[in-house]
Amino acid sequence: MHDKFKKRVRVGYADDRLKRQIATEAARRLLPRLCPDPANPRLVDLSTLEYETAKRQAVAVLGQRIRPGDLPTDAEVRFEALRLRDTQPSSGAESTEAGSETDSEAPSDDEDQPNLRRIAEHLDRFAIFKIRLEPLHEVKLDPRWHPEGDALFHELQVFERAREVRPYDEEFLLAALLHEVGRAIDPNDRVNATLLTLEGTVSERTRWLIENLPELLPKVGGPSNPRPAYELRQSPWFDDLDLLAELDLAGRERGVQVGTIDDALTYIQSLESEGEG
Repeated sequence: MHDKFKKRVRVGYADDRLKRQIATEAARRLLPRLCPDPANPRLVDLSTLEYETAKRQAVAVLGQRIRPGDLPTDAEVRFEALRLRDTQPSSGAESTEAGSETDSEAPSDDEDQPNLRRIAEHLDRFAIFKIRLEPLHEVKLDPRWHPEGDALFHELQVFERAREVRPYDEEFLLAALLHEVGRAIDPNDRVNATLLTLEGTVSERTRWLIENLPELLPKVGGPSNPRPAYELRQSPWFDDLDLLAELDLAGRERGVQVGTIDDALTYIQSLESEGEG
């Protein structure tokens, strides 16, 4: 069960080798956006949130847990992006020549860095979900609206209530469990942070439910029962959204019994396995 008084897990420090691995994997993920035109040597400016998300995804891919302050800097990620761009086979003879020169000056990655692309392609998305959920234990909510305490306790409450009413709806259960994960990344823009950090790991329906849930929840100082927009009510998923909002409001109790992150993810993963069988 979720223990709000559980001691914090000690997280290790990152050495230079691990930092470079994280920076390289983050750069690989961002490269299509940093350098959409290989002929243009200038890298595109990206937001801090995009860099932060890519670095945290890289940590998940590498199966590591490190302190946020030990992550590589945005500049280090950009440096690795330049190196990757210059060593891509398709970038032409000139770039290949430059890449060879860079490689001769830098240590070989053959030993230090595994085939990160292959690892990423085969990464269990549930490992990413766990990485996203764990920091929520440290995110304290405003007691005026969330008397239950931290964001993880809220997520697990909503999931448990969702499982009671929709036990076989994997997409709905994921929306219930993951809708607040962006709070640990950008509390001021948690919805967009959630969508960005879950990009490519959830279905369109799950994404839509997470994106539009705030439209049905009471605004601070606003009406207790906000009227949704006409376009929202026309969606085939509106009834699901209405139910999720109801469960969100109900999942704000103190001291209730909930399972752990692993319990929730194992249950949803079992539904995925049944669907594939």
